[in-house]
Amino acid sequence: MKILMFGRGTIATLYGWALAGSGHQVEFYVRPGRAAEYGPEVELDIRDGRTGRGVPVRRRWPVTLREDLDAGHDYDLIFLSVNHDQLDAAVGFLSTRAGAATVLVFNNVWVDPAAAVSALPADQVVWGFPGGGGGFLGSTLHGGVVKNVFLGFCGDSNRTDRYGAVRGLFRDAGFSVSESKDFRSWLWFHFILDAGLMTQALAVGGQSALLRSPAAVKESVLLVREMIPVLTAKGGNPGMGAALVSRVPAGVLGFAVRKLLGAENLYSFLMQQLERTGQITRDSAGAYARDVLAEARGLGVPLPRLAALEPVFE
Repeated sequence: MKILMFGRGTIATLYGWALAGSGHQVEFYVRPGRAAEYGPEVELDIRDGRTGRGVPVRRRWPVTLREDLDAGHDYDLIFLSVNHDQLDAAVGFLSTRAGAATVLVFNNVWVDPAAAVSALPADQVVWGFPGGGGGFLGSTLHGGVVKNVFLGFCGDSNRTDRYGAVRGLFRDAGFSVSESKDFRSWLWFHFILDAGLMTQALAVGGQSALLRSPAAVKESVLLVREMIPVLTAKGGNPGMGAALVSRVPAGVLGFAVRKLLGAENLYSFLMQQLERTGQITRDSAGAYARDVLAEARGLGVPLPRLAALEPVFE
């Protein structure tokens, strides 16, 4: 398969490397002038969680960067993974350049997914979400991928042969695939999980400080619990994850979160790399809380805990 990664960000680079390693032709679209800035190689210092607990990978990976794209290209798949507040601009750019390619939107989103990609042909869009992360320090990528990736149905747009081809692409590359039949609600619940954890991390001085404090982790659970009615008011259907957050004592859930993210495992390693590479900032991490709070106010849903932390993320 011929694949174009949109941008040379963390997720695009991680999955571009994994897919290239399974025999696919992978190239990166970057903005004019960026090819010279980035250079022809990426220095990888990552962990590959497709087997075991995360095999260390340290190498220079040659990449192909291109600064032009028109609708006459021959890519089979365009891989789109950007910050959620950059999605509108990316979709607008691709609306006249997608050609016949499948567009995999591998993204966090807080708006209605169908509305977010309405400028693209609906039958060419597939929705997914990564199991990995990290960030760049200089020209070196620190982070990794876990074995699992997430795919799901948003309306009827994913019930196509294109969806099956993307699912097969990941499986052939050694990933396992978790699927959700209501991916809109899945994405929205994941968004409030990020909002709760990142907001509390900002409040206490970082991810490491958060995981050292049982009280702070418990508070992050309470923040997520408070936000669940916003998801419902938006038209989402709270699933098992929301039921768990709503019913299990916050202290018990907080203990489980600290055990998972505070242990020596791949998940905790990825969180450490997020912090190490400066991804948890008021601007980037705070965007989740700002969006949730603005929506809640528009819908008339009170969020007193989140509102009290507004000076942290505004």
